[in-house]
Amino acid sequence: MQPLGLNEIREKFLSFYEGKGHLRLPSFPLIPQGDASLLLINSGMAPLKPYFSGEVTPPRARATTCQKCIRTPDIERVGQTSRHGTFFEMLGNFSFGDYFKREAAAWAWEFCTGVMAMPPDKLYISVYLDDDEAYDIWTKEIGVEPSHMTRLGKADNFWEIGAGPCGPCSEIYFDRGAENGCGSPDCKVGCDCDRYVEFWNLVFTQFSNDGQGNYTPLKQKNIDTGMGLERLACLMQGVDNLFEVDTIKRIREHISAIAGVPYRQSDRSDISLRIVTDHIRSTTMLVCDGVLPSNEGRGYVLRRLLRRAARHGRLLGVRKPFLFEVCRTVVENSEQAYPALREKADAIARVIRAEEERFEKTIDAGLGLLRETVERLRAAGTSELPGDSAFKLYDTFGFPVDLTVEILEEEHMTLDRATFDALMKQQRERARAARAALGDQGWAALDLGLDRDLRTVFTGYDALTGRGRVLAIAAEGALRDSVSEGETVSVALDETPFYAESGGQVADAGQLVSENAVLRVDDVKKTKDGKYLHIGEVLSGELSKGETVSAQVDAERRRAVARAHSATHLLHSALRQVLGDHVEQAGSLVEPDRLRFDFTHYAAVTPEQLADVTDRVNRMALTVTPVSVREMPVAEAKALGAMALFGEKYGDVVRVVRMGELSVELCGGTHLENTAGVGLFAPLGESSVAAGVRRVEAHVGLRALADTRTDAALLDSLAARFKVRPQELTARAEQTLTGLRAAQRALEKLRADGQRGGLETLLASAKTVGGLKVIAAEQPGADPETLRAAGDFLRDKEPNLAAVLAVLTEDKITFLAVCGKEAVARGVRAGDLIKAVSQAAGGSGGGRPDSAMGGGKDPSKLNEALSLVEGLVETRLNAK
Repeated sequence: MQPLGLNEIREKFLSFYEGKGHLRLPSFPLIPQGDASLLLINSGMAPLKPYFSGEVTPPRARATTCQKCIRTPDIERVGQTSRHGTFFEMLGNFSFGDYFKREAAAWAWEFCTGVMAMPPDKLYISVYLDDDEAYDIWTKEIGVEPSHMTRLGKADNFWEIGAGPCGPCSEIYFDRGAENGCGSPDCKVGCDCDRYVEFWNLVFTQFSNDGQGNYTPLKQKNIDTGMGLERLACLMQGVDNLFEVDTIKRIREHISAIAGVPYRQSDRSDISLRIVTDHIRSTTMLVCDGVLPSNEGRGYVLRRLLRRAARHGRLLGVRKPFLFEVCRTVVENSEQAYPALREKADAIARVIRAEEERFEKTIDAGLGLLRETVERLRAAGTSELPGDSAFKLYDTFGFPVDLTVEILEEEHMTLDRATFDALMKQQRERARAARAALGDQGWAALDLGLDRDLRTVFTGYDALTGRGRVLAIAAEGALRDSVSEGETVSVALDETPFYAESGGQVADAGQLVSENAVLRVDDVKKTKDGKYLHIGEVLSGELSKGETVSAQVDAERRRAVARAHSATHLLHSALRQVLGDHVEQAGSLVEPDRLRFDFTHYAAVTPEQLADVTDRVNRMALTVTPVSVREMPVAEAKALGAMALFGEKYGDVVRVVRMGELSVELCGGTHLENTAGVGLFAPLGESSVAAGVRRVEAHVGLRALADTRTDAALLDSLAARFKVRPQELTARAEQTLTGLRAAQRALEKLRADGQRGGLETLLASAKTVGGLKVIAAEQPGADPETLRAAGDFLRDKEPNLAAVLAVLTEDKITFLAVCGKEAVARGVRAGDLIKAVSQAAGGSGGGRPDSAMGGGKDPSKLNEALSLVEGLVETRLNAK
């Protein structure tokens, strides 16, 4: 076999199946589109489920892809072995009711033996135990020797997940030679050793399982094949693990160069090199597809990978952020297949660096705390870390729990996972309760009983009124033929001018009016198969399925939303002008005359920068630039410089919103006809959303005008109260503050003088014990800081002093003990005194010989505790 590079293999596979009439689809984003059952795409078939289920009509009955995938269940094995990885690419060819076993098997064999030039005598085939059809195709039609065929049972060669579509599989294996085997005379396909490597799985989806073990043939039979690109590259390059594959090896070598640690120097360093190599591949791809570090969901997966890689970088001796440099090598080796990597290279590097720097600030403190805790537990004879300690590491220091577990395993210790999980559950419940308090409401899709290919025609770009036929009505979770006054309903129309919530823009509101009924529309949702659901309350009459209604969008509200949306585009442009070209949209919310815009940036926006952005947006609005909207091929849009949403996937034809030379963006929302319609743009503030993501919120139009009126009224009111003109308020406020500061300083001096006088009196009344002055006294009204200041004064004033001061606050006592130099020299230590008096009051304490603090839980024991001081001093002097 001729050695082939990973990128070359990918292109040969896709080109081969294009030649067989397959549509080459680009890799879908790692973030599942409309599939809540998956956190991340983990197989080539996963993003195609709507095509297989019939929920969505595929663009062609034959398709081929190379799909980016992430799997993390075996993350702890990554690095420990040279085969496991979290990121991989899955080659696949698919048939949606078109060809079946005969073509799938023949083309697979042609690709392996023809395009890849694999020797036929090195290839072995497995089929399901009872699949005689597949067996005959392989042996009688393709010509595979029966000695190279194996029948395997349901566990190995039958694909099914509970009830639903399923079917037998056929797998292709490569024989790597006896030298890679286990030596057993029974070694064959299915053995656990390394000789026979399965690299391609052909799934023949031909049955439906009712969940009770009963199988019926499907009307539409499908083909779903999957072949790991990295595994095939291992075979074609004659290497025994994925970290030796050409593109991945270059990443590993870059890490070795930064760390100054060669591969195969030691098992320990090799593990770290493999972990960093794998995790930076996953990280780069995740960030490119729009995932950002967080403590929830897929953002947590990213943070976990990044921080695990950063820690192993430290184990290799790298004491600075470096992953952002290595991601450039990932981009260089994969940009041919995934052009978005090249386009977003700078943004990806900045996100990674920001997260590295964030972790850098806490890792030493976190590792130190974990190390101290481990040593303390080991000294106490226990090998289990309490769950609350792991939760503190997670919540305070940003340690993913998996990282804590990994470090504990290195120390031969375990984690009380049950307690940790309980604390995490409590945190999630608090967050859920907070969201509920904000009125967060979910929406579940309805099965409308309509043809999946039937889509609502949206006319709202050109009109705000129209007529539509009622296709379906739902109320209280059930389909209805009619609904009447007072009911909250969802109505599907065949045609509508109502914009459905999408792309950050809120839905239109308005009315549906029939001959007999009026429905107030409060929200509009779009189903995955393109039907618009108008959600609201029937205000009067009775609405029936099949009726024609007049759809009337609230025009004033739509225009207010358009003002905010067009202003968002101008804001995006202004932010890039002021902050730099690395700024990209990371999310938005567009409401009537209000907007929220999230963007990639790695520091807080200064007040001066925000003021500059504000001026630019308002100046752009005043240029009175026409807003044009045009559909065009995505390549043409990119040539125009159109900005796209970070991590978003677009079709071949896109909608481009252009505001002259001010802004060009891909956008499906509704907009003004001219920038002047924005009116006034007034920011409400700037804040952080996540690592490397900032947020600006603003009002526009009438809402911004209302803000200026409110601000003006407030200034007038303050000016009247200070008896000055509004423009003189700053000077008057500064004058007033100066006076207040002077008064505060005078008051503090009086208090300090009074306290000093009181302490002098206390010192004068001190009792003498063995030549030392001893004080045991309560300090009513003092706070801890005041107590410390009093103790410092007494200790510095009198070297022969031993004093215990106390303050009672509600249900607890705070104790302070101080000892002068001579007292310490004679064996009287503040730590010993504080420990004894605190224990006497049901508490604890400790500290230095000259100063220590403690607390008591039983206020009734205050006097008893203070009465012990003289005896304690005498005992210590006698002991000396």
